[in-house]
Amino acid sequence: MSKILIIDDDVDVLSAAKLLLKRHFGQVDIEKNPERIPFLVTNGKYDVILLDMNFQRDVSSGREGFLWLDRILDIDPQAAVILITAYGDVGMAVRAIKVGALDFVLKPWENDKLLATIEAALQTRQSQTGSAGATGKRGSQPVIQSSNHSIIGNSPAMRQVFDTIERVAETDANVLILGENGTGKDLIARELHGRSHRRDKPFVSVDLGALSETLFESELFGHVKGAFTDARDDRAGRFEEAGGGTIFLDEIGNITLPQQARLLTVLQQRQVTRLGSNKPKAVDVRLICATNAPIYQHVADRSFRQDLLYRINTIELHLPALRERPDDIGPLAEHFLKIYRKQYNRKVSSISPALLRQLQQYRWPGNVRELQHALERAVILAQGTMLEPSDFYFGTTPAFGMVPPSPETALRESMQLEDMEKKLIQQAMQKHHGNITEIARELGLSRQALYRRLEKYGL
Repeated sequence: MSKILIIDDDVDVLSAAKLLLKRHFGQVDIEKNPERIPFLVTNGKYDVILLDMNFQRDVSSGREGFLWLDRILDIDPQAAVILITAYGDVGMAVRAIKVGALDFVLKPWENDKLLATIEAALQTRQSQTGSAGATGKRGSQPVIQSSNHSIIGNSPAMRQVFDTIERVAETDANVLILGENGTGKDLIARELHGRSHRRDKPFVSVDLGALSETLFESELFGHVKGAFTDARDDRAGRFEEAGGGTIFLDEIGNITLPQQARLLTVLQQRQVTRLGSNKPKAVDVRLICATNAPIYQHVADRSFRQDLLYRINTIELHLPALRERPDDIGPLAEHFLKIYRKQYNRKVSSISPALLRQLQQYRWPGNVRELQHALERAVILAQGTMLEPSDFYFGTTPAFGMVPPSPETALRESMQLEDMEKKLIQQAMQKHHGNITEIARELGLSRQALYRRLEKYGL
């Protein structure tokens, strides 16, 4: 049964589209408020999303549409998104496709053309999810699978992670997931929810690092009509949306002390008060948090509240960096190879022993996410049926063919990390002419993580 989501602030457009599409597809949901997009995409598992490019804040430039497209693809990189607008032109259409949209239609649409466009998007979505659904199991190797990524591992560190998940998933204990970027913290949170007694209730993911100071309370706790200038309607916050299920607060180590105090009050009282209201509402959620920050150091320097840490870390789960489990690199590489050779219809079918050795020697600062993107690029660019060291490139420099760094070299590298990161971003920006999607893919970052680094370095 195909599920379609239509997002447009014009109620007449929504009604007309639903009237047409419900005769052809199993479920058609409509939404006029784009602020609900993260919740709907996270929990709805839609096959195709029709997204208006222009909302009330931005009548004709399409800028809002591109921002919401980025947000959707952050949540589901394989989302089949069709952008719709009454002000389209060829240049905008090309740009939309370059940043990740599957297609572009103009309002008023021709019914037959719209249906054909959606059918084509459905076929693309089915081919992607079919290839991503492979588990890549190898012997008794434990596998945790989400819609887009897998954590595969048989190393002692990963077996400990799997064991902890098995023991705590059915409880309502608060869990704090610690680990570097790209280690799979979001995936582990989803697996904890999927194995819990709350599995049939919502899983709501919130990137706290992407919330501004002004949006924090409204986004998490909701608001009532008139609470601030743009509050045209009452709106539930993420805690209410997660009622009965799980709320996942990612990058919790980045929030400010005032935000920490507000969050702590909610966790202690198990109730929220919408912005502009004085009526508290009880909430029943399972809390999972994650951070890549040195949170105990933040407690020591008093930038993170100790009482909040004690509230969120009933169970701590440490995800190892990929460089700490080199024996898992081969199975992971083979898993991603199978996915991308099928997705891109390539003949490459194996990894040479020389390449495997070098994959295991490389430090993988971007962890599993970096390995996944490296395999994807290599499969696309490979000339033969076996992947070789020469098939791996980061930017314009071969990724491997180098000796492992000495401890002294590693120390110098860590001391110069920010300078190196800034240079890598600048090189990627030049290479991809400012295309955020391609830059993020090149660097193994999410779009939101890339935006934060661009702001950090003033780029």
